[in-house]
Amino acid sequence: MNRLGAVTSPYLLQHAENPVDWWPWCPEAFDEARRRDVPVLISVGYAACHWCHVMAHESFEDEGVAKLVNDGFVAIKVDREERPDVDAVYMTATQAMTGQGGWPMTVFATAEGEPFFCGTYFPKVNFVKLLQSVTTAWRDQREQVVKQGAAVVEAVGGAQLVGGPTAPISVELLDRAADGLAGEHDDQNGGFGGAPKFPPHMNMLFQLRRFQRTGDQRDLEIVRHTAEQMGRGGIYDQLAGGFARYAVDATWTVPHFEKMLYDNALLLRAYTQLWRLTDDLFAKRIADETAAFLVRDLGTTSGGLASALDADTDGVEGLTYAWTPAQLIEVLGEDDGVWAADLFGVTTAGTFEHGSSVLVLARDIDAADPALTDRWREVRTKLLAARATRPQPARDDKVVASWNGLAITALAEYARLTGTPGDAAVALAEVLAERHLVDGRLRRVSRDGVVGTPAGVLEDYGCVAEAFCAVHQLTGDGRWLTLARTLLDVALERFGTGSGGFYDTADDAERLVTRPADPTDNATPSGLSAVCAALVSYAALSGEERYRAAADAALATVGPLIGGHPRFAGYAATVAEAALSGPYEIAVALDLGEDGLLAAALKHAPPGAVVVAGEPDRPGVPLLADRPLQGGATTAYVCRGFVCDRPATTVDDLMARFGD
Repeated sequence: MNRLGAVTSPYLLQHAENPVDWWPWCPEAFDEARRRDVPVLISVGYAACHWCHVMAHESFEDEGVAKLVNDGFVAIKVDREERPDVDAVYMTATQAMTGQGGWPMTVFATAEGEPFFCGTYFPKVNFVKLLQSVTTAWRDQREQVVKQGAAVVEAVGGAQLVGGPTAPISVELLDRAADGLAGEHDDQNGGFGGAPKFPPHMNMLFQLRRFQRTGDQRDLEIVRHTAEQMGRGGIYDQLAGGFARYAVDATWTVPHFEKMLYDNALLLRAYTQLWRLTDDLFAKRIADETAAFLVRDLGTTSGGLASALDADTDGVEGLTYAWTPAQLIEVLGEDDGVWAADLFGVTTAGTFEHGSSVLVLARDIDAADPALTDRWREVRTKLLAARATRPQPARDDKVVASWNGLAITALAEYARLTGTPGDAAVALAEVLAERHLVDGRLRRVSRDGVVGTPAGVLEDYGCVAEAFCAVHQLTGDGRWLTLARTLLDVALERFGTGSGGFYDTADDAERLVTRPADPTDNATPSGLSAVCAALVSYAALSGEERYRAAADAALATVGPLIGGHPRFAGYAATVAEAALSGPYEIAVALDLGEDGLLAAALKHAPPGAVVVAGEPDRPGVPLLADRPLQGGATTAYVCRGFVCDRPATTVDDLMARFGD
């Protein structure tokens, strides 16, 4: 038995029975490496990672490999989702040394944590040779190994330097970003680039906001095309809803089957906003189903949303999800089985492995004859029930603060725009406020109702603060705005660089070999982008200009990235659109029972606008202070940059305030 039996991370617990003598990330592991005078093997992955499972089965469960590891190294297992700071430092080193990165990540380091050899997945034969080579080099070429580690740390530190060139947000900068995205758009299949293809949710949010500001149809068509191709593809679960992490091909047909909370939260926002701007029934259906997936399939009994569903089922990728024509007929009968095979693109040749196919939507069903739509729904229900009898993928049920923050924001927006209850968003926010906020500081993860020890990183503070701002708007409860300010004050005090930007770890956090500061938006918003989003919203909701000034300064530090590499600055560009728009501050003083003006405000608000509603002078809601009803009727107050227009009491008056 190794030392992972008492940890909370589901990923680490997957390795608790390995013959490898694993340590969790802790100072004692490095002390042990010094005592034994051996290097450290750091293995980084996550619970839903297919190739992590493969390497575990091939190597870490093997007694012979384990003996090599145990004899020559102190082995440390890291959950990248629990410790993104550790992951960021060693991923930067891996990319610097190899030109690429990924998981599982395999790092050999000194007892000081300095990496001297990095890689990703190694087949068993290669891994054994690597262990033997590193052991020999440590014994016979120690000086060179240590020097290489120091050189890598210096290079990684240089890559993370802050205080570089800046570019204030401007129309020209965002136009350049939109042109860059258009140039990389896959006009045939949607999305950007080739295989593997990841959902470009943050770029979609940016393009939708830019379309609303400029009316540029190119932005809208890119988003519509991409949204339709993804929603009809195999990357989307055509039976239960929810998106897989990415497609292995350029056509969105065959996914890497893991479903991540963050992707689905961001895609829920994108499809909700697409529907808001276009009334597209397809976008609305995907938003409805994605919202349902989040709550139904990722909800945990102790509160909060789970991180992911695994890529594998019983060690086989796609086992739960793939179908053959014969299987469809077995469940549905001959007529419906053949009809479903045509509708879902299931062929005898197959699109996946062993003649099976991943379900796609080969026909337009949302605008079809009601009889066909009813048949499709009935077929889906039967197939989903049959699929439920199959083995199911494992679930990583740890609750990650930042990812739950993304989901809260998405669910709050969805609830307000669709007029559905926002109870799920509020309940999730309560979990973060009551469990993850400890002595005024965020903790990153919890599991089974118990908060973990890893400190929150910058993305946690940004995503959760933005979520609290969203719940403040949803509920009109001033408590959430106060909590958002608490988090933003910590971010400004503990994470700031002193030159406008942010580090990803606090100044009093555990010291790693370098202090990470990555401004790029990748699978999730960067910490900097997330904090900027919260700062812009909070400033608009509270009227406190210093938070807006902090956002402007931070956005300027990523201005060159937005203009030059927009695919890796999607959320920063999304926030920049809100900042450039104002954002508008809309307060709707409600006459009891009347919400038509509020519905219009939500439907037509300019990009990134904040909207609050309630009785005049509601406590804790700055935007409703001194905002009386005009003539006893519901009244909308529209401001921009803390400068207000005349009150509006009709929808036409309100639309005039938006410049329509």
